[in-house]
Amino acid sequence: MKTLVFAERSEAAIRLAAGARTVANEVVLVLIGELPATVGSADKIIHIALPTGEVYDNAADTVNAVFDSEAPDLVLIESTRHLRVIAGKLAAHVGTSVITDVIEFDGSTPVSMYFGGVAHRKLKASGVSILTIGPSVFSDVPATEVAPESAVIEEAAWVAPSAALELLEVRPIEKSGVDLFGADVVVAAGRGFAEESDLELARDLCSKLNAGLGCSRPLTEGLDWLPTEAYIGVSGQMLEPKVYIAVGISGQMQHMVGCNRAETIFAINKDKNAPIFKQCDYGLVGDLKTLLPALSAAL
Repeated sequence: MKTLVFAERSEAAIRLAAGARTVANEVVLVLIGELPATVGSADKIIHIALPTGEVYDNAADTVNAVFDSEAPDLVLIESTRHLRVIAGKLAAHVGTSVITDVIEFDGSTPVSMYFGGVAHRKLKASGVSILTIGPSVFSDVPATEVAPESAVIEEAAWVAPSAALELLEVRPIEKSGVDLFGADVVVAAGRGFAEESDLELARDLCSKLNAGLGCSRPLTEGLDWLPTEAYIGVSGQMLEPKVYIAVGISGQMQHMVGCNRAETIFAINKDKNAPIFKQCDYGLVGDLKTLLPALSAAL
């Protein structure tokens, strides 16, 4: 059995390559764009370099050519925004569907979130399985890190996209600090923050906990207080940290699907009837302007 693995980040390349080894006797790791600092152990690594001016999503036709050449039985894909686009185009090329947001396996059957995360479902593909994989799947599988310069890397021939995206502008974005995917602790700010300056209270708490700062959708797309990468929810980041601290977040389903697999959820909200208090492990009812400084001081 052969498995193709697509990953954008080093951690995912290592974890998914190790996980693929548990279900396949041949693992091919495919990396697009710049090579990460470390990669997973694979039988072969295929690199798709992006020509000058090309965007990541334009690699889809090259990915299709790699798939045709390798003829895998299974495709595991890190669930990032770019790679979800690649996954959809690959599925259309193959004539199958993507099983998205896999959170675990029941034997060989993938279990994924359904209906915005309020339910789980088990699906099997009739042909080649193309799966987007959540951040904690295979986290308990022993993994081997490999430096790209010590691995045998095959360069894939670039296939010009049939319907290309055109790069018009590049603007740097403010990073939110600790990588949310890799953070053990995440503090998430919601609409309960009345002013942008109040976010400093959340940042102070993050510094005490070495936590990543995330947020609900309004703070990125409505108020533009935080970068898009910080948005946690059904169409944003899907996280599984050890500790999740939701501050000023009501707890609507669209947000909670992005964090409901955290090991422990804390909630801070001044509304004692906020839905999040039915979904958290521990809750504090009170004004965040009072509670956050008190927590930071205690820590």
